[in-house]
Amino acid sequence: MENTVLAWLMDSDPSLRWQVLRDLIGAPAETVAAERARVATEGIGARLLALQDDDGSWGGAAWSRDWDSTMHILTLLRELGLDPASREARRAVSLVRERVNWRGWDADGTWRGWEYEGNPFFAGEVEPCINGQVAASGAYFGQDVRRLVDRLLGEQLPDGGWNCEAANGSLRSSFNTTICVLEALLEYELAFGSRAEVTKARLVGQAYLLERRLFRRLSTGEAIERDRKGGADWTRFAFPTWWHYDVLRGLDYLRKASVAPDERMAEAIELVASKRDDDGRWPLERQYPGSMAVELNEGEGQASRWVTLRALRVLDWYSAVH
Repeated sequence: MENTVLAWLMDSDPSLRWQVLRDLIGAPAETVAAERARVATEGIGARLLALQDDDGSWGGAAWSRDWDSTMHILTLLRELGLDPASREARRAVSLVRERVNWRGWDADGTWRGWEYEGNPFFAGEVEPCINGQVAASGAYFGQDVRRLVDRLLGEQLPDGGWNCEAANGSLRSSFNTTICVLEALLEYELAFGSRAEVTKARLVGQAYLLERRLFRRLSTGEAIERDRKGGADWTRFAFPTWWHYDVLRGLDYLRKASVAPDERMAEAIELVASKRDDDGRWPLERQYPGSMAVELNEGEGQASRWVTLRALRVLDWYSAVH
């Protein structure tokens, strides 16, 4: 079955194939690099790059409520693994850096605030969930996001995580916001090396997830079935996840951060393993509504190569020490 699943995964887009080669097959580095190089010129990656407007943006905005804005496309290109050193990536990101600014007005005409009006894209705006996504992509693509990272460090809450509602008085962290910031801090360290204050904040933040077994309330131990803001079920897996948390996303972060697996992850790992179907694949359980620039999956309820890749590499990581 395993070989059949790997063959199914490899019968796909370069953006997925190179990660299968690296994370599941353990192919030679030169083979992985050659496949990764194709992301910029073939398939989904090339199609996304071709959609960039002359003003440097995607979808005419730094951010919008759909999934086709500049922030969302850069997030997706990062997750597809577009090589930051490629000519195509450097050109696209330089256009964003030089031409895309934040606006207080949403694309739908809603006024969101003046504080960040006119900010360059990689300077970010005010919400830590959005700034986390901007900083993650900025760091991945080699941009100077230190000031944005420093802002995020200053917004960490006493319980260890982050919450976009802190500005409105919330003292409790949000899984959704926390995972966005954690990914940003990790990308920053991977790109630019460790900084003591960044590492400390990241370790405290990931402890927030682990103390809650990745989906349970610290106070009662009960499973958190739905988040209050978006209504998403954290035990149903999506890709892309955008700003939404789910258990698989949390585990994949821990894997990438090289966290040593322990019993606090065991229940979440069992949940992932339980969703594997008789063919050895995982379904796309949630597709968030909104306009996509390019579709990545066959549809909600169908076997998903992206969810399967992420699930398999998380299980491999965990089983390596169990």
